[in-house]
Amino acid sequence: MERTHPAKTIERVQIGARMEKTLVKVLKALAEYLDLSLGDLLEGMALHALEGKPAFSPKTLGHLKRLKAIYGLELSARDSHRLVEVDHEAK
Repeated sequence: MERTHPAKTIERVQIGARMEKTLVKVLKALAEYLDLSLGDLLEGMALHALEGKPAFSPKTLGHLKRLKAIYGLELSARDSHRLVEVDHEAK
């Protein structure tokens, strides 16, 4: 028997965040696949990460792998602290 948890009332705020372009495309496509808003997907990922838990099932990870190939996302977790944004104004 599956246990259900009561809903929690929260207050959301708008954030201004910049992310790598292809990563955003993959996340938007994944949110669509899971029938979630992008914000709900990011909240869920953050909450899982803060508890050291995996955010996705093996089936969803397989779908993510296909989405990464479709959108050309080559970044990995190892790249997370080595990303440097292109300065378009310097050109």
